[in-house]
Formats: sequence, C-alpha cells, structure tokens
Amino acid sequence: MRSKAIEVVDVAGLGLNATDTVLVVREFPPLGGKARALSMARQAGGQVATALVTARRLGLRSRYIGKVGSDGAGRFQRRSLEQEGVDIRHVQTVRGVPNQIGLIIVDQATGERTVFWDRDARLTLRPADVPREAVLSARVLHLDGCDVEACLQAASWAKQAGIPVVADLDTVYKNVERLFPMIDYLIASANFLPAVTGRNDPFKVLEYMAREYGIRTPGMTLGRDGALALAGGRFYYSPGFVIETVDTTGAGDVFHGALIFGLRRGWPVDRMLEFSNAMAGLNCTAVGARGGIATARAAEKLMSAGMRHRNPEYETRGRTAVAARGSLHGRRPAERSDTG
Repeated sequence: MRSKAIEVVDVAGLGLNATDTVLVVREFPPLGGKARALSMARQAGGQVATALVTARRLGLRSRYIGKVGSDGAGRFQRRSLEQEGVDIRHVQTVRGVPNQIGLIIVDQATGERTVFWDRDARLTLRPADVPREAVLSARVLHLDGCDVEACLQAASWAKQAGIPVVADLDTVYKNVERLFPMIDYLIASANFLPAVTGRNDPFKVLEYMAREYGIRTPGMTLGRDGALALAGGRFYYSPGFVIETVDTTGAGDVFHGALIFGLRRGWPVDRMLEFSNAMAGLNCTAVGARGGIATARAAEKLMSAGMRHRNPEYETRGRTAVAARGSLHGRRPAERSDTG
C-alpha cells in the first residue's frame, strides 16, 4: 500500500486498450479480389480505454489500469489517454513488446466494421499487477473481462467495499462466468449472453442472469434496436436512434462510458439507457472508436428530437413482462443508481 493517498476518481477501468488502423472501403471484394481503400487512419481504441475517455469527456475523473507496449503504437495509446486527462499512473509499459493492435475495415455503405486484432500474451494483466488502492479510491469499477484473474481480484475488492462494478462483456473468455456474481451492471453485447447461457430469448437471458448470479441490472445492447435491461423486477427497453452511420466501431465502449456517467449522476435506469444509446449513436457518425464522442448536450438534443428504430416485439414484451415477474430474488432491489 502506498504511504501517500491516491486521488479519488469517479471510475477506474481495468481492461483492453488497442491502437487501431481504420480502413474505409466502398465495398468488400470477393475472396481473392482487390479493393481500393477510401481512407486510412490510426486511431486509439480498446473497450475499457474508450469507455474511460468517454466518461472523462463528460466530466468524470477517470483512471486506467492496464498495460501498453513499448512500440510506437503503445506510445500512441498512452499519449492519447494522457491528453484526454485520464489518470495513467497505473499504466505499465512492457519493454520489447508491441501494443495490442486492431485492423478495422469499415464498409462505407453500411458503416459496419470487421475487426482483425492481435495482442501479445505479455500484455496480460495479472492480479499482482492491480494496485488495490487504485481500485478502492474509485467510485465505480469498470471491467471487460479480458484478463479474468485480474478482473476477479479488482472486482472482489470493489464488492467488499461496496463499489459498484460495471462490465462490458462481448467475448467469451475462459472462466469469465466466475465474474458474473461480482457484477452489478452488466450490459453485454447481443451475442455474448446467448453464447454463455445457451438461451436465445433476450428476456429469458436477462432473467436467468439476475436469478442465477444475482446481477442487479443485467442488460444487453441490440445494435440498431437499442438496449434492453432488467432492474428492480421490470424490463426497460430503449430503442436505438436513427443516425447516419459512418462507423460502428466503439459504439458499445462509448455506451458504457455514458452509462457510468449516468450512474454517477444518480439517474434511473431508463434515463441511463436513453442517454447511453444517444451517445453510442452519435459516436457512429464519425470514423474510429473515439471519433464521434459527443457532448452531453448533443446527446440530450438527440434524445428529445431524434427518430428511433423501434422494435415492436421488444416494446410489447417489455411492457407485458414487467409486473408479471416482480422481483426475481424474492425482494425488490433498490431502483436508484449509486451516486457514491
């Protein structure tokens, strides 16, 4: 433990960073074909790193706990966080190791992206690499489940201290299910929860996660359809916003940074989902994981006047499933958000 107290921050994040090369193409050629790239740019990204940058731009104090390589890509990533005002005192540079990279190919017509990535095993964060006070001096802990053992260590400290744990899970890492009981707010990708539970119905999946693991607010992002969450025994569905999609890279990361902002503001679940959806949508209007991170004012404007991609099934089932289920734990959890 450090003799000097570590500064209190709103959110500490432990997870991935990546330095991306983003290629925009008019269309994908057939296998073995060729296509001209319309643009190419180096961008800073990574699930947790981008969420922390989003939270920081919205006015929260953010801290990143992780590793970067000693190459140009690692220096680029570290500099990007530092310039954003994210606390990087607990970022380790691993000598002689390249940073995690992503090659992202964006289809101009749809804005959808295909990601190729690589991460050197020496960038793995281990429990001994996680400073206890760096976690305990945060008001929220954010994880992506990548380095499971390190995440478990951080989450156990947070849980014992009553610090809410937010998780963005989209890859089925080995033993990631051990994290579930530690998580308070799990907003996973649409594919993740069906893969780990064997259930395809999103409503049943969220009920299962709440019942089996005691997750306070399980949820999932649904692409253009928005997001769905279960909290306090009722479902909340937030339709996605109609925007001119340029690049979907980083939408989920920005969603989580915005969710943490709402959590720190003490917003109810429905408002957190609406705001996070708006921030994620606006980020898709520019190239790169952090290319379109908007202001809170811009998100509020979209929330008040934006058109929506409403999925009738989610809206109808969300309303009818509310009262029928009641509390899944035999009691009604508090519906307010943690403000710390």
